[in-house]
Amino acid sequence: MRILLTGFEPFGGQSLNPSWEVARALHGHPLPGAQVVAVQLPCVFAQALPALQQALTQHTPDIVLALGQAEGRCDLSVERVAINVMDARIPDNAGAQPIDVPVIAGGPAAYFSTLPIKSLVAGLRASGFPASVSQTAGTFVCNQVFYGLQHALVGLDVHSGFMHLPLLPEQAAHWPGPSLPSWPLDLQVAGVQQALALLLAQRQLSLADAAIGGGTLN
Repeated sequence: MRILLTGFEPFGGQSLNPSWEVARALHGHPLPGAQVVAVQLPCVFAQALPALQQALTQHTPDIVLALGQAEGRCDLSVERVAINVMDARIPDNAGAQPIDVPVIAGGPAAYFSTLPIKSLVAGLRASGFPASVSQTAGTFVCNQVFYGLQHALVGLDVHSGFMHLPLLPEQAAHWPGPSLPSWPLDLQVAGVQQALALLLAQRQLSLADAAIGGGTLN
């Protein structure tokens, strides 16, 4: 089993992005029966999807969990849906700021995650990690990657989706305005590691069920 974990480079003038710090920490992490590969994606609208497609082609994963930073979130936010729009409130790292532009022209209005989002949240909570299902991945590069990911994997037997992470304390301490929630890196790493273990167990269970013959003759 191959698990692809993606994170973003820092953006918006920040020097850190928890999504990449977590992904990098879990690169090569041993999970029973699985290999974890981490890939950093640029926070650039014109480059993010080509980089994602290259990673999908190179690693042919069975599970993909894309990670992103979401200031103001206080838990592990498992995203339900990606929408076909780019509407950037700030420029990306190349200075582009698309407004009301589709991620993929002519594509569906939205794609749902193919991860077991509610059982994943329940499993994380049972393991002591605050988590919730989020109904919006925003309209910045995170949503673009989530939408592009689901579009690229339509019809393929790959479980894929997106999770937003809180800020790191080092970021929150210097964030302008009111204080924002943050999680230390080791806690975020442990939470995502548990998420991967839960997704792997679910994936292995679904494959085992598919291998069992059944049915009747009439």
